[in-house]
This record gives sequence, C-alpha cells and structure tokens, in this order.
Amino acid sequence: MPHCTVNNIKMYYQESGSGEPMVLLHGLGSCAQDWHYQIAYFSKRYRVISIDCRGHGLTEKPDGKYTIPLFAQDISQLLTLLNIKNYHLVGFSMGGMIAFQLSVDQPENIKTLTIINSAPAIPYNTIAMKLTVWMRLAIINILGLPRLGNVIAKKLFPKSDQQHLKKQYLYSLMMMTKSAYIRSLRSFLGWSVMEKLHRLTMPVLVITGDKDYTPVQDKVDYSQKIQRAKLVIIPDSYHATPLDQPTLLNLEIKQFIVEHTR
Repeated sequence: MPHCTVNNIKMYYQESGSGEPMVLLHGLGSCAQDWHYQIAYFSKRYRVISIDCRGHGLTEKPDGKYTIPLFAQDISQLLTLLNIKNYHLVGFSMGGMIAFQLSVDQPENIKTLTIINSAPAIPYNTIAMKLTVWMRLAIINILGLPRLGNVIAKKLFPKSDQQHLKKQYLYSLMMMTKSAYIRSLRSFLGWSVMEKLHRLTMPVLVITGDKDYTPVQDKVDYSQKIQRAKLVIIPDSYHATPLDQPTLLNLEIKQFIVEHTR
C-alpha cells in the first residue's frame, strides 16, 4: 500500500488513472476509500489521488495538536513528493476546509476548486455550536467511538435503503482512535480563512446537499465573496453527498472542470 513520510508521519494515499491530477480530501471520520464512486468515475480521465488525512484511515495517528493548517501542510508535502504542482482540488466537509486552506495559501497550484458541504470558517462562539461539540465529546468520552458513530450515521443516512452506507461510514470511522477523532474535531473549531477568500482567482464550485445540516444560505453567503464561484444545490442529499448522490455530484464536477479547462 502506498505511503509517503511527510511531517514525520507515514501518510497513506491511493492513486488511479492518468491525465491531469485531481486530489480528493475526505471529511472527519472518513478516509480515502469513501471516494470510491468518484475514483471509479474520474480515473477514466484524470490522475486521481485520494488521501487519508492525519489521524484517519491508514495514515498514522500521532499525538499533539491537529489544525487545519497542519492538515494542509501534510497534503502539500505529499503532493510535492508525488511531483504534483497543479491540480484540481475537491474537498468534502473537513476536507473542504483543508482545501480552502491550501487554496488561499497556494492559489497558483489549484486549477479548479470544488467544495462539498463545507465552509471557509467554523465559528465557535454560539451556544448551538458549542452544544453540538460538547454532545459529541460527551458521547465519545462516556460511551465510546462506536456509539458516536451510530448517532452520526443516522443523521448522515436516514433512509431505510442506506444501511450499506451506514456500514461503510462506521467502517471508516473505526479506523480512527478516540484520541485522533477528538484532535481532528477540535482542529477546525474557531478556524477561518474567510478574510482571505479574495485570494481565490481559480474557478470555484460550491456544492451543497439540499438537506445538509449546515444551512444552504451559509454557502450562498460565502460564495458571493469568491470572484469566480458557482453554487450548485444537489437535491435529496444530506451531508455525505459523495455517497448519497454520487451520480449527480460527479456530473456537476465533471461539467464544471471541463467548462473551465477548455
């Protein structure tokens, strides 16, 4: 299995296909394998690199503080080792935050940016947000990671025909440790690159599920701060759009990239 040593950790990644590079960054509790619908679709045309972030999947899970800039630094160093200088970047949820960080830090490297159910800032100053975090921490500390996973899975995949997606999510989550999950959750609390969105000159596709638990209006608002942003709402989709609506998602990303790389 391919690993590279970056920032003193062994980082796992998958690579499929050939052509222009496309980098896929997963969400909290997920891993590179959860992009399998996108890998199968885009590897026919692109060199697709999906990565297990620090603390996730088959990548090492060191102690110490995790931050979004640190995640981004890991990814940047890995891509340098793979000799990837310019690429299409796709980030989901926490991976979208990492993608935003990479894009404001190294805008010259990003051909197109796709953000899925994510944001350029996670304020940690409201009672609702603090209660959400405290509840997750309480569940994981008292009842353990598997119980937290079951609670989250019900929100991600509420339909009766989505049991296979729940199992997939729980499998990926169980590749983490309790400590790595908590460190990753805390990594984005209070993080923001909102004031740096003016640096984004590449085409940006912002995708939201119509039933995502973060408001669609939030995506509308921050999209308006980005020079070349397009907002797309995926119908009948919750937070895990890459898994619950892969066909619609893949088509939107493909059309956007083709339109902006002719």
